[in-house]
Amino acid sequence: MDHSITASHGAATAAPKTRWYRQLYFWVLTAIVIGILVGWLAPTAGIAMEPIGTTFVDAMKMLIGPIVFLTIVGGIASVADLKKVGMTGLKALTYFQVGTILAMVFGLVAINLFRLGDGVNADASTIKTSDSAAKLIDAGQHQEWWQFLTKIIPESMVAPFVEGNILQIIFIAVVFGIALNAMGKVGAPVLDGVQRLTGVMFKILGFIMKAAPLGAFGAMAYAVGKYGVSSLTSMGGLIALFYITSILFVVIVLGSIMAFLKLNIFKMIPHLKEEYMLILGTSTAEPALPGLMRKLEHAGVKKETVGLVVPTGYSFNLDGAAIYLSLAALYIAQATNTDLSIGEQLGLLAVMLLTSKGAAGVAGGGFIALTATLTTLGTIPAAGIMLIFGIDKFMSECRALVNFTGNAVATLFIAWWDRTLDADRARRVFNGEAVEPMPAEDPVHLDEVADIDEDLAGYGHHGPKHPTTGDPAPKDPADVGPSARTDRRPAYSEST
Repeated sequence: MDHSITASHGAATAAPKTRWYRQLYFWVLTAIVIGILVGWLAPTAGIAMEPIGTTFVDAMKMLIGPIVFLTIVGGIASVADLKKVGMTGLKALTYFQVGTILAMVFGLVAINLFRLGDGVNADASTIKTSDSAAKLIDAGQHQEWWQFLTKIIPESMVAPFVEGNILQIIFIAVVFGIALNAMGKVGAPVLDGVQRLTGVMFKILGFIMKAAPLGAFGAMAYAVGKYGVSSLTSMGGLIALFYITSILFVVIVLGSIMAFLKLNIFKMIPHLKEEYMLILGTSTAEPALPGLMRKLEHAGVKKETVGLVVPTGYSFNLDGAAIYLSLAALYIAQATNTDLSIGEQLGLLAVMLLTSKGAAGVAGGGFIALTATLTTLGTIPAAGIMLIFGIDKFMSECRALVNFTGNAVATLFIAWWDRTLDADRARRVFNGEAVEPMPAEDPVHLDEVADIDEDLAGYGHHGPKHPTTGDPAPKDPADVGPSARTDRRPAYSEST
């Protein structure tokens, strides 16, 4: 069996990489192509594939809550200085706001330059609203800008996990982690249990990820079969402008941040190819969250930073959604002949900074946030969103991809800001070089983290479950946490 890296104590040795036809991203990409063909050539059959896609996404969402909770708790409970955790959170929120503003400005500039809505001359009073859109419009009209603050606190400890509310899970995890940290030695057994449970969750993730190609096929076949390609031709200009603006934002803004860190965004993106394929197939970034967390930790970002910044960024750092909101709102204004001055556009931007947070993690969140923005502003008719409702699905993939990329870059930047980023290691990992396991990584994963690229690409192509002849030498108990001492077997061992 091929392994990309074989771990030994304090060293890493490169080995033949997994063949391309055994990589997860290849099979996901193949499934996406097949799904497009099925949806295009046999729309009825494509629509019938919906349960395959939704079942896979639901299975992934089932794990996101526990993984986020356990990762944040483990990170906060294991740090020596809680003030650093608080400062990391403040730095992250500051970065998120600045990044969101820049993304919205990109959208505003693009639609002001090309003004694709001019000449549409849509009469808002005569626009008919479909039943599915009406529900989202109603939700947006009742969405207040301040609700994301009041809804952070859950009604119970269990409800956020049932509902999949990431913001509330983060709140519970932070409070639990701080309390566990304050318990000192008394809380050590609980922390050890958290670390072991984290390993179990990622092992379950590996099992589910084997079905990623099926999930991507079902989701793509349904999307193309349901919405067809006619929307692409009728409003291809707006879709193209959104994609081009998003690409420019990634290359110019996020690329500049990476260059400041002395890293290359064009090296980071291929390193995350499995996650990108998963997002492209399912139109949502949530299934890729666990993989991003593990890869960033392996690339040299401290666990507590990854655990706090990545999940929070999924709710507060939505660069793709920010570009979409500003571009779509101005397009609707132009299409309905609603003239907005520069001052009014800046006011629109200020409102969007708040409403975009209010719909985080909600089904149809981008549409709800757009409706809430138009309703709050009052100058652009909310019914105008029906003008873009038919093509919203074809822009969701791009939104998710940009959101994901923005969160990866944000985590690296916050780690640098905290002076905890190992930039040299990150550079080597993004270049595909073999690196030794990080001493600070979760002890549960020390035996498999050296093979993380194949683990996350193949999801399940592991070696023997128990040590065999030729296994790496056992690690020094002094170098690892209590859950990785030699009195217990590792999660699994590599053999060549």
